[in-house]
Amino acid sequence: MKKTRAFLIGIFTVFCGSTVTKAQDVYLSIPENNIFNRTEFTSVPTRVMNTNRTNWDYGFFGIGPIAPTFTSTSGPSFTHSSTSQFTLPTSVLLWQLESMGGQLPSVGLSGYLPGFQSFSTSALRWFEPPTTSFGGGFNRGNINFTFKIPASQFSANAFRAGNYSMDITQNYNDFTPRNFKTILVIPSSIRWITTSLTKYIEISSLNEYRNTNTRVWDLGNTEIANTVDFNLWAKAASANIQFTSSKGVPGTRNIANIKLGSNGSPLTTKSLSANFQNFSPANFGVTAGNRNSFTPMLYVSAEDFKNYFFEAGTYTFELNFNAASTDNTINSLQNTSVQLKVLPRSEITIPSSGRNVNFNFNTAAHYTNGQSQIIPNQIVLSNNESFELYVKSDENYFKKGGLQTDINSNILQIGIDGSSVDTPLSKTPQKILFNGTPVLDRELNVRYTIPPAGAQSLVGKENTTYSINVYYSFTAI
Repeated sequence: MKKTRAFLIGIFTVFCGSTVTKAQDVYLSIPENNIFNRTEFTSVPTRVMNTNRTNWDYGFFGIGPIAPTFTSTSGPSFTHSSTSQFTLPTSVLLWQLESMGGQLPSVGLSGYLPGFQSFSTSALRWFEPPTTSFGGGFNRGNINFTFKIPASQFSANAFRAGNYSMDITQNYNDFTPRNFKTILVIPSSIRWITTSLTKYIEISSLNEYRNTNTRVWDLGNTEIANTVDFNLWAKAASANIQFTSSKGVPGTRNIANIKLGSNGSPLTTKSLSANFQNFSPANFGVTAGNRNSFTPMLYVSAEDFKNYFFEAGTYTFELNFNAASTDNTINSLQNTSVQLKVLPRSEITIPSSGRNVNFNFNTAAHYTNGQSQIIPNQIVLSNNESFELYVKSDENYFKKGGLQTDINSNILQIGIDGSSVDTPLSKTPQKILFNGTPVLDRELNVRYTIPPAGAQSLVGKENTTYSINVYYSFTAI
């Protein structure tokens, strides 16, 4: 039987047509430091095209060069990949030929290298070849350019995270690619520019507690650089404000007594807590210069300020800020320590209506039984520390017409209405109020007494006026 052998030689398919070269787009990654610090960006030599030829195109008889050009075919702006609403003017990017095949082309006879320029919808020459072909050509290889973004452009424009692109065409068929995109790559970033880590507030007057307006303290101008939209979150590191009195005694206050807001409308005013809250009524956007500026403010109502921050000492707490992108993919943290120092202050005021206390002895009963009188609201005292109140006289004896008599000061006893203590007056300070707590503008009724024994010692004294000065003072405890 005859065997048949079959051999598969192969199948060949031939496609005929033009060869398509994929465009080599130019990507320029712009560092955030240049954007945020507004410093000039200069690229390394960057390949834009490639050439296998070594000479320029010329007209008839090799005279009249055809200059190589770039033209924007997508308009006068770089357009963001997310939306056409975000653009950058073509002027942000400058470029200049750096080398062809490793070195600059020959300038020969009347050739020259143009300076840095920006793309345009009109054809722009990126090299001016020599007048004739005898002036020289260039090397084969990469056609590299240097790109720049001037510092002024970072101040004048908003660089949003993502890609900004522009379509470029060039006029030499033998340079590849013929068409390409120039793409500015902007990183996603948020950075605090200001680094104010401490806020010190000093209260040195009791009048600040008499003010009926809300207390407001600014935390200084704040600048946050950003290439993405963000919200500002904030919290206190603890639910309590740490307090140390002027005598070293520790304590706490509720952090909710303090509110955080800002000048104008950048931040919503809210009470602080130990949990992060979004204080942004609206997103902080990407603006020209890539910075948002505002001034955080602390607010305390007049009532809370008097009730919780009156005692002398130091109140401290820490604020934690977080500038977080709206999609919560990136954030930037900043802490600020706040110290409120209340200096020890005290005041004793005696209204003019209570400056004179008069005892008239004109009946037998006055000498027999003595006298007592209460001067209402004679003393108004304020002290932001725990205290004791003392009284003393300037001399140990009453005076008559400026001259000392033999009437002892101790015939007069002084006390505070509501207290059982009556202290004989002497030149040595005597305590009349014990363990007083911090108080503002407390009115005291003062009791003056000349008891029977003291009154009887006045029998036979000349009928005239005797006087003595009385002084009140504090001692902190």
